[in-house]
Amino acid sequence: MNEPIKIGGIMHSDGCSLLRLMSAPPSLDTAGLLLAALAKCGISLELTVQTVDQDDGGCFALVVARKDLQRTLEVMEEVRRELGAQALSYLPDVAVVSVFGPHLREKPRIPGLMFTAIASAGVPVLAIANSISSVSCVVEGPYLTAVIDVLGEVFWVPQGAAPRPKAY
Repeated sequence: MNEPIKIGGIMHSDGCSLLRLMSAPPSLDTAGLLLAALAKCGISLELTVQTVDQDDGGCFALVVARKDLQRTLEVMEEVRRELGAQALSYLPDVAVVSVFGPHLREKPRIPGLMFTAIASAGVPVLAIANSISSVSCVVEGPYLTAVIDVLGEVFWVPQGAAPRPKAY
């Protein structure tokens, strides 16, 4: 086995839910309508991914605290109907795992190693998001410990994996 690669850390959040709004007709204001509606209800987002499908329809994957699941479903269903999006689905028990460190954009090996390790543990990744300093993914809640364990084998983390504060 190779020597673990040093990173800044691993953060994780459990007690989350993943919601997906699929195939909203092309529009300039889809993201604004959806995110403003959630904000109006005081719903905080742990992770947001937006893309388009083969017909240029907007697709959104949002992670919220599980305590906000029912209200988020209600808001997203209203938005789905207003926009004419084709589907709304959800998974009630997911976790977000993030690998972070300074200058990750200059370390192209990190995401590949992260997702190869997660796949080797037999864990499906439900969504991916990244920034210049972190790579995050969503997995089903029961897989959280397995993901943290396998990432601990690939990466050297000075403080070990830590839960995100839940005071949001």
